Parts: sequence; C-alpha cells; structure tokens
Amino acid sequence: MDRILYTAMSGAKQTMDQQSVVSHNLANVDTAGFRSQLHAMRAVPVQGEAAHATRVSVAASTPGSDFSPGNMMATGRELDVAVQGQGWIAVQAQDGSEAYTRRGDLQVDGDGILLITGKPVIGDGGPIIVPLGAELSVGTDGTLSAIAEGQGPEALVDVGRIKLVDPGEAGLMRGDDGLFRAAPNAEGEGIALPQAEEMRLVSGVLEGSNVSAIEAMVSMIDVARRYEMQMKVISTADENAQRANNLLSMQG
Repeated sequence: MDRILYTAMSGAKQTMDQQSVVSHNLANVDTAGFRSQLHAMRAVPVQGEAAHATRVSVAASTPGSDFSPGNMMATGRELDVAVQGQGWIAVQAQDGSEAYTRRGDLQVDGDGILLITGKPVIGDGGPIIVPLGAELSVGTDGTLSAIAEGQGPEALVDVGRIKLVDPGEAGLMRGDDGLFRAAPNAEGEGIALPQAEEMRLVSGVLEGSNVSAIEAMVSMIDVARRYEMQMKVISTADENAQRANNLLSMQG
C-alpha cells in the first residue's frame, strides 16, 4: 500500500507537469522558429527519514528541447529570414544579456531599431539601428543593406550585420523568456558566443515550429488518461486501506 501511494502520487504530479509542457508545445505549433520542449521521467528512491525499500518516487529527468529543424515557409517578405544549418540569430534579452533565437520575422520600430518579437537584434557593435523609411535587404551572411527613401539602387549602403552563432556540441539552454542561451561558465556567468562566419541566412523565408500538431494532440490525450489512471490508483489504495483498518478493528 505504501509503495502504491508514493508511486501514484509522484507520478500524478509529474504527469501534470508534462501536461503543461505538451500544452505549451501545442500552443506554439504555428510560432516561427519554435523548438518543442521535452519532458522525461524516471523512478528514484525516497531519501531521508522516510527512506524505505518500497517507497519510490517519480522525478523529471534531464528535461530539454528538441533542436530538429522546422519546415521552411516561403513568405516573399524581404525582412523574413531563416537560418540555414545549426545557426542561431543573436538578440538582446530583456535583462540586457545576449540570447539566441531561430525566429526570423524582423521588424523595425519607430526608432529604427531592428527587432525580433520586441528584442533588439545584435550586430557587430550591439543592437542594429537602420535608417527610418529605408528599403532594407538582407544578404546571405546577415549583412543588412539599405536604400534611403527616395533614392535609387546606386545609393545602396551597408548598415549592419546580423550576428549569427553556432553553439556546436555544447548546445543551448532555454530560458524562462523562451530565448536560448549558452551554458554559463565555471563562475556561473553567461557566455556570449562568437560570430560564426560560415552561417548563412535565406531571405523571404521563415522556419516554422518543429512541433507536430498530431503528435502533440496524441500526447495530450495520453497524458490525460495517465493522470486519471494514477488518481484511480490513489483512490483504490485509500479504499483498500480503509477496508484493512475495518478488518483489524473487527479482529480487535
């Protein structure tokens, strides 16, 4: 009885956490450049004063992200870009740190700052600022070119270069803001990755989410049924405990 309660209770909690992950993935099935979250569980023995051979708990195991590429969608918009290969676009997070995204729907705000979802895009010398009203184009190496309003093609000038990085085997970690960052160093400080000269962009294209709507829906149904099963186990264990207590009372 003791083992049943511990296993079902911890399993139900982790199932609820997994349901949250699946729901988040499903909500972002149409978000450009989104990387689906992963959730895994493993059995662990209960530690401390309550340690007992029959007491087993369930804990999350190395949760991470699926970095497989999403489908490329042609948009024809000059400021829609997709990163080829394993590269990432550098942006400035809300706290001022450097973070990375695969989303490439570039926008220009009223101050001429180049943005992705409200986050400034980082260039060689910090956030990129472009001339207001200019016609912009993006080269394969991330170079931004602009033609001032009312000017001809001969007035084309470079106004910045989007920083592209390659995290390599070290990989990236997802932050609470949905952006990815390099693993901190030994002192716990954030690391800014160097410009990856070999990385390339494709203009007029957006990379879609790598979440499969069908797989996410099937997973959501599976998780919901698993939670119901675990709650049924807890209810059954409680009923059995009450019957055992009644039997003991009758014998007494």
